Amino acid sequence: MNPEIPCLFDYAQHRRNRARAAASFTEFDFLKSEGALRLADRLELVRRDFPLCLDFGCHDGVLTRHLKQTGKVETVIQADPAFEFARSAGINGPALVSEAEQLPFAPAMFDAIFSCLSLHWIDDLPGLLTQMRALLKPDGLLLVSFLGGSTLIELRSALAEAENEIAGRISPRAALMADIRDVGGLLGRVGLALPVADADRLTISYPDLFRLMADLRGMGEQNALQQRIRKPTSRQLFLRAAQIYQERYGRPDGSIPASFEIITLTAWAPHESQQKPMRPGSATHRLADSLDTTEYDPQSKS
Repeated sequence: MNPEIPCLFDYAQHRRNRARAAASFTEFDFLKSEGALRLADRLELVRRDFPLCLDFGCHDGVLTRHLKQTGKVETVIQADPAFEFARSAGINGPALVSEAEQLPFAPAMFDAIFSCLSLHWIDDLPGLLTQMRALLKPDGLLLVSFLGGSTLIELRSALAEAENEIAGRISPRAALMADIRDVGGLLGRVGLALPVADADRLTISYPDLFRLMADLRGMGEQNALQQRIRKPTSRQLFLRAAQIYQERYGRPDGSIPASFEIITLTAWAPHESQQKPMRPGSATHRLADSLDTTEYDPQSKS
């Protein structure tokens, strides 16, 4: 582990959260299923087949099931930090338990690596992407998604305001998630080619804050920060947070919105057959001529 990377997450607690969620995950997997469908749709657009793939952070294997339905993947090795999820995923094919930031595979082993809504629990995302780059064969595909910075912004705001009002402090309750502006250039820096980063925002309606928090527990997405408060939170704080949530974000029908931002990264391991950007100044035609317009130089004083 890079000593310069802050240790934000308690991986043992994160594993316990996932283990508890595994038994009833199908009742709470709507977000994972939506993310898996989106990744499978993107794979459908790729005119390639991928004989050997990795599904990292597989949960119960829902992503692998959707990927196989595309007919573009053959063998998929599934990996999850929780044994209980790896065991469930095993009905789809090979599955194993893997540490959150350690990929126990041989270099240049995979034709494609996928991950759906798990990488937001990683301290050293650049380090993990570097490992994934090393595991890809030349011209291998990386296609991953994770929750981004605007996820649960309403819940985080309501909890922070309630705790500050009642206790005069704000405790670590939700990790700061990556912003798409921060990860946009990350793929190129770790040695991947043809990088693309984009984000979608989903808004889910809930009757109240308590139903939202129950869903988060069912997903295995509750607090696993190293600096979290270890004693139980008072019901008074949650009641006040629910009131603030309703006052600030409530809808006319009494429901409240919960935002989830899904960031998707697509890139390829370098290969000589791939398209390469032209050198600056090497163009033979002016864009202004093609558009039948006048070129304007913002640096010009004329």
